[in-house]
Amino acid sequence: MSALKKFLGQTAVYGVSTVFSRLFNFILTPLFTRAYPTATFGIFTKLYAYASLINAVLAFGMESTYFRYLNKHEDRKQEVYNNSFLCIAVIAFLFLISGLSFVDQIAAYLTTNQSELSDYRHYVQYFIGILFMDAICVIPFAKLRADDRPFKYSVVKFLNIGFFVGLNLFFIYVVPTVIEHEWPLGDWMASWYRGKWVGYVFISNLTASSVTLLMLLPEFLKLQLKFDKALFAKMFSYSWPVLVANLSFIVNENLDKIVLSEMLPAEVADAQVGIYGAVCKIAIFMSIFITAFRLGAEPFFFSYAKNANAKKTYAMILHYFVIALALLFVALVANIELLKSFISRDAEHIADYWVGLPAVPFLLFGYLCLGIYMNLSIWYRLSDQTRFGLYISIIGAVITIVMNLVLIPKYSYMGSAWVSMIAYFVMMVISYILGQKHYPIPYDLKRILAYLMVSVLLVVLSFWVFDRNIYIGNVLLLTFLAGVIYFEKDQIKLILRKNEH
Repeated sequence: MSALKKFLGQTAVYGVSTVFSRLFNFILTPLFTRAYPTATFGIFTKLYAYASLINAVLAFGMESTYFRYLNKHEDRKQEVYNNSFLCIAVIAFLFLISGLSFVDQIAAYLTTNQSELSDYRHYVQYFIGILFMDAICVIPFAKLRADDRPFKYSVVKFLNIGFFVGLNLFFIYVVPTVIEHEWPLGDWMASWYRGKWVGYVFISNLTASSVTLLMLLPEFLKLQLKFDKALFAKMFSYSWPVLVANLSFIVNENLDKIVLSEMLPAEVADAQVGIYGAVCKIAIFMSIFITAFRLGAEPFFFSYAKNANAKKTYAMILHYFVIALALLFVALVANIELLKSFISRDAEHIADYWVGLPAVPFLLFGYLCLGIYMNLSIWYRLSDQTRFGLYISIIGAVITIVMNLVLIPKYSYMGSAWVSMIAYFVMMVISYILGQKHYPIPYDLKRILAYLMVSVLLVVLSFWVFDRNIYIGNVLLLTFLAGVIYFEKDQIKLILRKNEH
């Protein structure tokens, strides 16, 4: 089997697990928006935004470092595994202890409403547990990918989302039904159940994370409590710029939701965050594709780096990755009238969420730029120049912070959507320029830019000129697809012939 076939095969497996797990999560969005008012959904969105920031710190950039040092020290895989895990474990335990020690203070920071303080204490405790367990599972998950075990990885992910979805359905529908019909255990459930309490979402997540931890126990048992100081010093110097870069990325991804809740008037803040968080879910399809690609590409890029034709292979992968992203971009906007049904609560409150739809094309293009940036970023990871990733991400974070502060007071979540797109576009351009200087890869820039510009033009026509008409939008999509097939047919035939041998 060729290296390319192996890459595509593993990416497909990761893609299936990622698509299904994220789709189940996506399906929960209309359930949440029906079960909770916009303000409550805003609490949900805000807390998960904070959690994403903390997750990046706890992971400490060790996932990428793990893959890189497996490639650099193939004879010391056990030491690399030990060092990577122990680093995150120490940080995670410190976080657990300090977090539980300051629950009251954290809850008081998150809400000034005294009537909500007790609930927020519970929320904080749940999230501390979730974040701790998710952190110590980072390297065992990475080991599954490094050991070419995508099916085991997928099974664990499926179980995680299965428990999360199942328990949410249990709390939102099953328990109220049992209580209403006075079925067995109804009185007991009525004694503790609180209708429309968002804490049940967090309890479901905590349970799912616990199941994941149990499923990964075999990987934990492979650990050896040996710490190589010299190796760790090298890994740390590689890792901390990745940490800052990842943290800056999370800032770009989530700061808008936090700033929205802080800068808008208190009477509308949670509702506006709820609307923005809900319409962001439409962009999840682009995020799913990018995540699936990253899961398969990261270990492949590191393991393939020593091959003579590595750079040509990387260039080809980016070329078709951009084509796939551009087609997906046009497809999602063309069918936004169908996808918007997943974010409505009910007929009476449809406009509460659909009013945010104009933000979606900007969010999608931002994700497209992010996907390209993640692909381009392989140059500084392979050349051990992770400091450049730090510089680029800091630039993106500064753009995000400054422009959100400027635009949110006047344009609310629309300003956030514009800022997200601009930040990722700038990061993508800077990464390409620096990469071609320090680790040149022969990308077909002219054709890539052509596909991107055509996709943007078609999205503008579909969303604004033809007012989201689903029929015209899909005609434009099919025309784009036909053009791609026409211009790429010779190259595709050549690739297929090579992989037959």
